[in-house]
Amino acid sequence: MSLSDYVLFLLGFMGVYWALWILFTVWLHPYSKYPGPFLASISRLWLVLEVFQGHAHITQKSLHEKLGPIVRIAPNEVSISDPEFIKVIYGVNSGFTKTDFYLSFRPKFARFPDLFTTINEKVHSQRRKIVNNIYSMTSIVKSEDLIDICSELFLQRIGEFAETKNPVDIAKWVNWYTFDVIGELYFSSMFGFMKERQDSHNYIASLDNCLPIVCASGVLPKYIRIPFLFSGLLFSPIRSAMHALSAINQAAETSVTDRIQLREKGNSTREDILDKLLCIYESRGDEQDFTVTDIQVEAYGGFFAGSDTTAAAISSILFHIIKNPVVYSKLMKEIDEASAAGNLSYPHVKYAEAMRLPYLIACCKEGMRIHPSIGMTLPRVVPPGGRQILGQWFPGGLRVGVNAAVVHFDKGIFGGDANEFNPERWLRGDTANMDRHMFQFGSGSRICIGKNISLCEIHKFVPELLRTYEIKLANPDAEFVTVNHWFNKPCPLQVNVKRRAIGV
Repeated sequence: MSLSDYVLFLLGFMGVYWALWILFTVWLHPYSKYPGPFLASISRLWLVLEVFQGHAHITQKSLHEKLGPIVRIAPNEVSISDPEFIKVIYGVNSGFTKTDFYLSFRPKFARFPDLFTTINEKVHSQRRKIVNNIYSMTSIVKSEDLIDICSELFLQRIGEFAETKNPVDIAKWVNWYTFDVIGELYFSSMFGFMKERQDSHNYIASLDNCLPIVCASGVLPKYIRIPFLFSGLLFSPIRSAMHALSAINQAAETSVTDRIQLREKGNSTREDILDKLLCIYESRGDEQDFTVTDIQVEAYGGFFAGSDTTAAAISSILFHIIKNPVVYSKLMKEIDEASAAGNLSYPHVKYAEAMRLPYLIACCKEGMRIHPSIGMTLPRVVPPGGRQILGQWFPGGLRVGVNAAVVHFDKGIFGGDANEFNPERWLRGDTANMDRHMFQFGSGSRICIGKNISLCEIHKFVPELLRTYEIKLANPDAEFVTVNHWFNKPCPLQVNVKRRAIGV
């Protein structure tokens, strides 16, 4: 056979293969009965394009509104919009396990899969028990003075914009603030974002570069990922992403190594998360098989996932408060009255005090409801033997998922005005039922381990900022625009700030 014959044979073979594959996926696959985009029914390329375009949260919400509670988003994967099935799919001992999507986020140096990417539920349970107490709200609140250090610097920096009367990109500064909080909580040292007024060490730019690539790799079939990444090295964005991951790995390793050296010299008296992890290593490391590498994995998690999500939540809360004058006025009344009565400490609000402000809590919940920080489905594998969901039979080994950016707008749970920002919903009606269906931190045994860090930051930060400064949108017609590459990050958000008399 000549070369041209081989080429024709190969093309013919591929044509027949794809014709048979399309026939199978469109007509014979167990998921062929569920509606969805045609490209999604035959290829995971549809999901990859959604990742790169950055609007999966909008697309999936629209698809469910048009097509119903079960939408096919890949040949072997569906998105489910019914909030009642959060417990079915993500509940403790549900039998549904994480898919290999999460493996792309795993640090390469990890001995054990980290808590986010662990697929084996038994391993996850064993490893989480080792560090769980460190991330309890009781433990985080004991370190809230470290958060206060960052809040004080943030308020000073915002004060500079108040004095010059220049607008400030509040989304950017909140992002810098949350990174510096992670620096203090984990390492007793801010990374330098607010101090230097810039993206310190290009950490944020690095994460922004690598996240679309890592997420796209995750939604691709496993056998394509390595060729995808290697072929992508020809392109600058993917090279930058690989360099970014390497830099974050190195930063985590350096932070742990430096602290160990300080402890060996007797020069470390810090009580941050890193110190608590080292105490576990020194006291029970052999017993629990918890090594220095495992500590580095925890530090990596802090770098990678501990900041962007909280920043997105805070930005959403602030935007929707200042966008709604009635909400803003009512919240300020609650904050000012509590301050005047001595129920809010000055200059820094304590977490316990903030949790006694019902309208503040309502605003924070509503901000996180209307803009969850993760804007894609959290995919799970149906257990062997299959499961019944929504009256439909799902064979074992196929994939299902729920997207917080879809279920948070369910009118059966959150009311007929679910598409609107309305904190009042949390002060009336069946709030316990709404709480059960909030999905911004995940659910069940795999709920985000950093949830309490985020909640403590949010509920302290919002009243401190609003008590000190009057904030208005630089453009009153501005909308809350985001880009969703797994983390659903806000775009620049310009505001004007003015110091309030109560904050002087």
